[in-house]
Amino acid sequence: MAKIESPLTLGTKSISKLLVQYSVPAIIASVATSLYNIVDSIFIGQGVGPMAIAGLAITFPLMNLVVAFCTLIAVGGATISSIFIGQKNESRATDVVNNVMVLCLIHSILFGGLTLIFLDDILIFFGATSETIPYAREFMRIILYGTPISYVFIGLNNLMRATGYPKKAMISALLSVLVNVILAPIFIFKLEWGISGAALATICGQFSAFIWVLFHFMSKNSFIHFKMNNRWFTPTIIQRIYAIGLSPFLMNVCACIVVVFINKSLLDYAGADGNLAVGAYGIINRTTMFFVMIVFGVTQGMQPILGFNFGANKWNRVKNTLYMGIWIGIAITVVGFAVTESFPDTISSFFTKDRTLIDMARNGFRIYFIFYPVVGCQIVIQNFFQSIGKPKLSIFLSLTRQLLFLIPFLIILPKYYGIDGVWASMCGSDLVAFATAIVTLIIEIRILNKRFLNIKPIEQAV
Repeated sequence: MAKIESPLTLGTKSISKLLVQYSVPAIIASVATSLYNIVDSIFIGQGVGPMAIAGLAITFPLMNLVVAFCTLIAVGGATISSIFIGQKNESRATDVVNNVMVLCLIHSILFGGLTLIFLDDILIFFGATSETIPYAREFMRIILYGTPISYVFIGLNNLMRATGYPKKAMISALLSVLVNVILAPIFIFKLEWGISGAALATICGQFSAFIWVLFHFMSKNSFIHFKMNNRWFTPTIIQRIYAIGLSPFLMNVCACIVVVFINKSLLDYAGADGNLAVGAYGIINRTTMFFVMIVFGVTQGMQPILGFNFGANKWNRVKNTLYMGIWIGIAITVVGFAVTESFPDTISSFFTKDRTLIDMARNGFRIYFIFYPVVGCQIVIQNFFQSIGKPKLSIFLSLTRQLLFLIPFLIILPKYYGIDGVWASMCGSDLVAFATAIVTLIIEIRILNKRFLNIKPIEQAV
């Protein structure tokens, strides 16, 4: 019975306790996911070599596209299901789960199949050279073959958290990581499968989690689960999923575009060490994503709280969740700034022993992270708008940080400051995007305050 009541406590339990209940498991899952990406890179760097690190960095934009077409469904579905539960509409929440399952399979087959056909052309466009493309191709082929497993796992795992099971969602992520971390060194070092072994270990880990989440939604004991009599392909639900999921989708697409620009800038301005410069960015990218993923864990925990209370017209609880999330996000990225500025060589030495690569990464760390403390705030604000069903604002803010401000900086600054200008472009865009997010939030909060002034909350039966 407690399982059935759990989602409804989102409207009554204290915000701090709810954030602990929902965000801590999400943070653990996000950290675990980030760690196994880092561990993969470490195994590849130590077991295959520095050029393999550069090849792996070339796959980052394509990996962002893989994630983009999945989060388009997963985040949109999670947000809508939370809002439906807040409105006490369990049948529609079930429709969402059914539709997400179908859309995940369709997207994975279409995207994975088309990408495999044009894989080499895509990798060359993303900056692969004759030295790095063998590693990038070898890794991505296996990842793309496993997209149906990856998409269903990620899509249903987001729904598991949104429908009141944050701990089970955490377990599925940890299961994926554990299997991957166990298998990766065996495949890479023992069996000598190289970078393809790292990719295969990733898919095996995701398959174990895929089985876990599938059983959850097949069980009638779950608050929301698959029901054959409910709708499996509903145009109105699909439209809402795409509308809300468009923000994280564009965020990942922008990340893809930006990485292409960054890789090409590094290749142009680093001269003979271009491939190593790309490898240095790979190390920095893995590190910054570790802290960003912790912030994402916070926002994932906030999402069902925000969605439920917004759907139930409990505006004060929505604002309290937002403000608490902002301070937590800032605290996380402040720690990231302190760690990377203090120990850049130590971080890089985990990935490689190549001194040139370590020196390049150190310089990048020093510049890239100058304004990193404000990144946590910007991410929380962006995801706030996504969680309350305002995708246009979320899309706008995601575009500012990753495209609208960064691309012009990347075009201008490297011309004057060389490779330092590439790193400076990233920290500069972080600062301007933060200021834009703050102004947008202030304006929108004033509008929403007026909207909810005379609206009574929907009472929930708990």
